[in-house]
Amino acid sequence: MTQVGKQRISDKANQFTESVIREMTRVALQYGAVNLAQGFPDFPCPPELKRAAIEAIEEDINQYAITWGDKAFRHAIADKVKWYLDLNIDPERQITVTCGSTEAMAAVMLATLNPGDEVIVFEPYYENYGPDAILASATPRYVSLHPPEWTFDAAELRQAFNERTKAIIINTPHNPTGKVFTREELTLIAELCHQWDVLVFTDEIYEHILYDGTQHITMATLPGMAERTVTINGLSKTYSVTGWRVGYILANPELTGAIRKVHDFLTVGAPAPLQRAGVAAMQLPISYYQELAKLYQQKRNQILQILDTVEIPYFVPQGAYYVFADIAKFGYQNDVEFATYLIKEIGVAVVPGSSFFAQSQTGNNFIRFCFSKQPETLAKAGERLIKLQSTSSIAK
Repeated sequence: MTQVGKQRISDKANQFTESVIREMTRVALQYGAVNLAQGFPDFPCPPELKRAAIEAIEEDINQYAITWGDKAFRHAIADKVKWYLDLNIDPERQITVTCGSTEAMAAVMLATLNPGDEVIVFEPYYENYGPDAILASATPRYVSLHPPEWTFDAAELRQAFNERTKAIIINTPHNPTGKVFTREELTLIAELCHQWDVLVFTDEIYEHILYDGTQHITMATLPGMAERTVTINGLSKTYSVTGWRVGYILANPELTGAIRKVHDFLTVGAPAPLQRAGVAAMQLPISYYQELAKLYQQKRNQILQILDTVEIPYFVPQGAYYVFADIAKFGYQNDVEFATYLIKEIGVAVVPGSSFFAQSQTGNNFIRFCFSKQPETLAKAGERLIKLQSTSSIAK
């Protein structure tokens, strides 16, 4: 009797691919390319954080912290979001510390979504959101952000809401475009969430990286939105410690109770000594954030000057540390082909734009540059990209 083989890979896992962003880093290392793909700084974190982490380890803070977060860290988070976001958060009942904002979003979806629920996702989007919804047995429903300002069409957004809509994801400042959602846009979203009884999951990991006087507005501060907003953040981007994997979630007590249960069985807890170092991060003075904005303004200006020189069209970011560029004029079949050419022949790694769209062909004309790098790194990339001007094979 012949035994019928069982399907070994889950239907969920078959619905998405590995991270394209992180794959580009592996390929960059393979070819010795300057890595302007994955979003991590190549410069040191604040020395206060290093000292605090070392002190925590030397003080033997090496065992499990409280599952939902070190007490001192949760209280420091509450103090920081009060002065920056004007949010009154109970550190004992409304904060969950996670293994990065990546785990945070997954835990939130697993704690709130059921099979048949729909989650509205603005497109282009950070590549984790779609797979997160699928893993939570929900269905992502995409709403386009339209260039050049990357705004959404109000009618299209209204049409996306229905009885099955459980949540909407907002990423502001936005990866990959650098868009910052306006108060008017957030107000319309809030009205629709009230109308349809929908939750909001906001990814605000780039909250302090803003340009040209742009203001960051958190959805939870809009009238009536504190109870239905789940705010996700972390140490990674603001404090240049992407490898520490310390994130946090702000939510009402009811949602926090469910999120903490899911988080517990996903990862138990974030690294204890690094949570204690997070206290030092939360206590940095306002001047730190002012200097951070100036630093990234310089980096943005440097990468834009490089792109102007090599004549790659782009969209000027209002926040975050990426530039979304338009490669249509170069005549390549798609973004992956162009990105491969850049790595192998030019020596610069970027992210193909298709990884930020549900239908990959929609992103065929885009690539993403990351500029959270030292001036020397950006200059080196510029020296290599200049070859685009003299390479006749690039135009087909």
